[in-house]
Amino acid sequence: MYDELLEDIAQENGLREVNTYTKLAAGLGGILLCLLSTSFAAPLFIAVALSLALLTIARIDAKTYLKIFVGPAIFALFSVIVIILISGGGEIFWRWQPLPWLSLSITRVSINEGLFVFSRFLGGMSSLVFIALTTPMTDLFAVMRRARFPAEVLDLAMIIYRTIFLIMSHLVLVYRAQVMRLGYRSIRESVHSYATLCGAVFIASWESGEDLVRAMEARCYDGKFAALGEGGPVRLRPALAVFSFLVISAGIVVATRHISFM
Repeated sequence: MYDELLEDIAQENGLREVNTYTKLAAGLGGILLCLLSTSFAAPLFIAVALSLALLTIARIDAKTYLKIFVGPAIFALFSVIVIILISGGGEIFWRWQPLPWLSLSITRVSINEGLFVFSRFLGGMSSLVFIALTTPMTDLFAVMRRARFPAEVLDLAMIIYRTIFLIMSHLVLVYRAQVMRLGYRSIRESVHSYATLCGAVFIASWESGEDLVRAMEARCYDGKFAALGEGGPVRLRPALAVFSFLVISAGIVVATRHISFM
């Protein structure tokens, strides 16, 4: 999505002014509770609650939200199918042995295990996307600086993050110029244009790196970048909402620890 990067969404969403620590508590707390859960109920509740918060409070476009889920969901679905077919245990609903050393079956235990893994995926992915779509990386860098992350690691992450956008910008400009000149009208020209695109982006990114070094030297770089986050103060209503969400989710984790789908 060239025209709608996740960073753009994070800068413009309805929860942009909410304190960064409050949003991290909701997202990281949701991930932790999904890992602690032994039933499918709590992860599903976390997924639904955070998805509704993103769609209604943060005002994230539903199509964009679904696009983010497509790739991971396909991978998780294939993983769940494999788990269901090879786990075994309990009452057998279907069985097939195509090879002497390979037996595939669908059982009560395998269905429960597969659905539990998929519900964990939904809860964890929703929590991670909640952080990504509501919190800009600049705010996360500021939080990591306050948390005393190693300065070298943090500075390297900031440089890489900046470079990603430079490369994306050059990539879009060169690609659009090639399209306007009919650079992809045939397979042969497409291959040539793609090679030219890679070379142009590589050279432009190299020159941008040199410009960054010169700019750092001109500003008397002393070995540490400034992390300029815009985290607002902790407000009562968002903090209470996150606290209630985590308490209810934790209660569901405890109350449903022995519940299975079948």
